[in-house]
Amino acid sequence: MALDLQSTSRDSLAGIAERLEGRVAPLSAGDRQQLGEQLYAVTRLLAAERALRRALSDQSTAREQRAGLAQQVLEGKISAAALETVTDLVSARWSGPADLVTAAESVARQSLLAAAEKQRALDGVEDQLFRFGRILDREPELSSLLSDADVPADKRVVLLERVLGDKVYPVTAALLRETVRTPRGRHLDVTAEELADLAAARRNRSVARVRTAVALSATQEEKLTGTLSRLYGREMSLQVELDESLLGGMVIRVGDEVIDGSVAGKLAAARRSLPH
Repeated sequence: MALDLQSTSRDSLAGIAERLEGRVAPLSAGDRQQLGEQLYAVTRLLAAERALRRALSDQSTAREQRAGLAQQVLEGKISAAALETVTDLVSARWSGPADLVTAAESVARQSLLAAAEKQRALDGVEDQLFRFGRILDREPELSSLLSDADVPADKRVVLLERVLGDKVYPVTAALLRETVRTPRGRHLDVTAEELADLAAARRNRSVARVRTAVALSATQEEKLTGTLSRLYGREMSLQVELDESLLGGMVIRVGDEVIDGSVAGKLAAARRSLPH
């Protein structure tokens, strides 16, 4: 998922993300998850407290002062690893206060995905996030209820937890819970799919979204993955959705490129070629 950041902020986040990887490397899955959830709590604080957000990103203030303010506010409330990451964040240069919030959210997400990686559950988390995004796309009423700003965030989270039950990994639940709690004006179905893309990227894979008229067997998915990987010259991760409206065949989307091999697509192309 490409973040909408200017070059200064992108460079700052890249450096912080690299240091984060070294910080999480020795941590257990549980400690990685705790780190991610604490960084999400900091993200919510920054999003809610405008004055604090501006103070911690003010480039006219020495970075030592900004770091000192962050420590004053957060010391004793979050783990040492989380406080070190926040110190990195507020010591960096940002194009604007909003970029500090975006960066905090980004490292929170990566910390949680690192927990799934430690548990060898990244592929399952990716699949669950993608499928939940598809559910939201098909169920606009549910999506509306989960993103209704007039409903307190805690009540929206309770609804989400009822929908999810115990069917998903803790990391999946945490990522979706934070997305519902602080949507920041984004469509939840799109954000869920973007999170799935992040999970794939952490496995050094690109994403191929596949709509198919009939369910694919494990062997067929494996063959399609191999074919697409050879075609694009990189490892691919399939996100497969059943769509009977295609009548037959499949539609594959990789980034902005679409391969339409569906019966419906061929019929539409044939109609377009008929003389008017």
